[in-house]
This record gives sequence, C-alpha cells and structure tokens, in this order.
Amino acid sequence: MTRPSTPERTVWRGLAKLCALAVCAGIGIGFVGGAFRWCLNHANAWRGELLDWAGGAGGPAWLVPVAVTAAGAAIGAFVVRFVPLASGSGVQQVEAVDRGLDDPPPLRVVPAKFVGGLVTLGTGLTLGREGPTVHMGAAIGAWMGRLGRSSDDDVRILTTSLAGAGLGVAFNAPIGGGLFALEEVAKSYRMRLVLPTMLAVGVAVGCARILIGDDPDFAVVDVRAPSVVVLPIFIVFGLITGILGVFYNQVILTLFDGVRRLTAVPMELKAAVIGGLVGGLLAFDPDTAGGGDALTQGLLDGAHLALPTIAILLLVRFVVGPLSYAAGTPGGLFAPLLAVGALWGVLFAALVNVVVPADYDDWTVALIIVGMSAFFAAVVRAPITGIVLVMELTAVTTVTIPMLAATAAAVLIANAVGSPPIYDSLRDRMLAGRSGPTGHPGTTA
Repeated sequence: MTRPSTPERTVWRGLAKLCALAVCAGIGIGFVGGAFRWCLNHANAWRGELLDWAGGAGGPAWLVPVAVTAAGAAIGAFVVRFVPLASGSGVQQVEAVDRGLDDPPPLRVVPAKFVGGLVTLGTGLTLGREGPTVHMGAAIGAWMGRLGRSSDDDVRILTTSLAGAGLGVAFNAPIGGGLFALEEVAKSYRMRLVLPTMLAVGVAVGCARILIGDDPDFAVVDVRAPSVVVLPIFIVFGLITGILGVFYNQVILTLFDGVRRLTAVPMELKAAVIGGLVGGLLAFDPDTAGGGDALTQGLLDGAHLALPTIAILLLVRFVVGPLSYAAGTPGGLFAPLLAVGALWGVLFAALVNVVVPADYDDWTVALIIVGMSAFFAAVVRAPITGIVLVMELTAVTTVTIPMLAATAAAVLIANAVGSPPIYDSLRDRMLAGRSGPTGHPGTTA
C-alpha cells in the first residue's frame, strides 16, 4: 500500500484541523443560536399576550403595542450605531467575505445581533430570525479560525461554513443550512468547504435541539401526492411566482434606498417611525406583521379566512416586510418570504379549485408548501436550498416533484426578466456605501 506523500499528508492535516475548528465553532453557534431562538419564542409569546390585552382593554390601550414596537426598533437601531455590521441580515456581508471583498465579521457582532435581533424581532418587526443566527455563526466561525491561527482562506471557509450552521439552527434544518452555505454563499461544492460545513451544521443543529427540541417548525397533515397530469398547473404557478419575486425584490430595494436617503433624520428616529407603523398593524391584526410563522401555521392548519382577507394580508406583508428591513435594524428576510409565499399559494389554490376539474383535494396545502419554496427561490435565487429548506420545515416530501417544477419555473422567469438576486443587490449597496458617507448604518445592508 502506497503511503501518502508529504504534501498530501500536509493537506489532510490542514483539512483535519479545519474540520476540528468547524466542530468547535458549531458547538458555539448551536448553543448561542438555540438560546436566541428560545428567547425569541418567549418574546413572541409575551407580545401575543400584550396584543390580547390591548385588544380586550379597548380605548387608547392599542397605543401600547405601537409604542413597544417603536421602542424595540429604536433600540435595535441604537445597537447598530455602535456595531454597524449588525444592520440587516448579514448574509450579503458573509457573501462578500467569501469572495474576498470584505473582512470576516468580528466577534462583537454576536452580542449585537443577539440583543438587537431579539429586541426588534421580539417586539414585532417583520424580519427573519435567520439573519442574526447566520451572522452570529459567521462571526463565531471567523473568530475560531483566527484563534486557531488559520490562513486567511481557511478563515473565510469557516465564516461560510458557520453561516450555514446559523441558518440550520434558525430553521432546525441541517441540510438546508448546509446547502445555503454551498449554493447561496460560496456557490461552490469543493471538498475543503463541504466537509467543514457538514460537520459544523450537524453539530450546531444537534446542540440547538437540546434547547429548542427537534420538531419541524411547521406541523403539516398528510398531503397526497398530486398526479403528474396536473404538473403544468404548478409550472404556471411557478412562472407567476417568479414575477412576484422580481416585484418583491424591487420593493425591498426601493424602500431600503428611500429610507437611506433620509440622511438628516437620526437612524433611531427612522427606525422608531417604521416600528410604530408596524406596531399599529399588529394592534389592528397580528397576522399583518411579525415574522409570519403563526400565520403560515394557521394557513397550513386550514384557517378559515375569507379570500379578500388573504389578498389584503398578502398585499400588506408584501410591503411591511421590506419596510421593516429598511429600518436598518438586525433581522433577516427569509422568514417573511415564507409567509408571503404561503399566502400566495392559498390565493392560487382558490383559483385552481374553481377552474380545474381535477380529482385532487389537497390543492391548498400543496400550493402553500410549493409557494414557500418557489417564492424563496425567486427572491434569493437559491432553488435547491429553497426546496430542501421547506421540506425540512414541513417534513413533507409528497409534493417534491411539483416543488421542483414550480421552483425551477420561478427562477427561470426571474432570471429572464434580468432581476439580480436580492443579496447580490444588497451586497453591491453595502460595498458601495462604504466608499462615502450616507448617514445611515444601513449601508451595510
């Protein structure tokens, strides 16, 4: 048996060290991200109790949730003033690091994202929990790389791998987290990245489950697999979803740029105004704002909402999510995307149930699930990640073929229109914003 040469042994020792560091960092983001989710669950429960009290008390009591959300947004912006990198989701910063366009995030991003994200998401802004956990994971990975005296390239690898671990923790979705690091961030499947990512994500999600359990985020009843005969319906659905994704990206960028141009207004005041608007929506109807998990679960459970109500919720959340992101506070885009995709799936299912004489009774649930993956892919442009992530979130595999068809169609039409992926646009703004003052921390996007 031929023994490995000295260069080969050096390569494998380097890979072993990289994997060991990824495991250590995975333990870190597993418990930190798990604690973040645990705290956020309690904050969301408290917010629900506050909204119930305000609804029952009547009179000016509705001003209380408005003030709470405004204060939460202002505190989040105040945190960003001291740690500008904590603004936004952090995904675009991680992508810039992977491409060598930016330095790895420092460890102070972790407490800033934890506190800022908990306050802003917990008080009701329509933002995703994955933004803070992705960025915290990346910061922990970069810190572990520096602690291990790794090369710059290995520090970038650990930053990317642990960003995937952060996403896996956010959604209790280890495979989706790994694919996110490979497909969306690095756009590469080289072995030196794949192995640390697999280990980091597996360890992180395993540790997080000690704190948050291992149930899928959404409980879904059994869904019968649709016949291949109705597959064209899902393709049409995907094509329309792709167009909606293009519009959604434009809304995000328009509101983000518009708020950023208000350089004379302090960042905390801008965030507070946006938070007050979102708080007013929450006081009117809790489904109109917030991360959207409860709304999506209700739709999957068959919540009996009139179609005009579904349409209004879709329109409102189509704007309030991008508006919340424009506040520049810590928070991501993914979770609100899923709620929009679910609402769109319900609307399209109502149309299908009227005009298509097909022997299939599960249109609504099937199109909710497919809508989440297709809309995610249309906006982010990571189709495999979107499909696998939704499969892990719902533990449903019977609609895999329609998901593949609709998601591919959504990405195809979004690319054909010429709309860039949302994080490409946000990354360009982040890097361009550092070349000159704008007066807004959201230049980190």
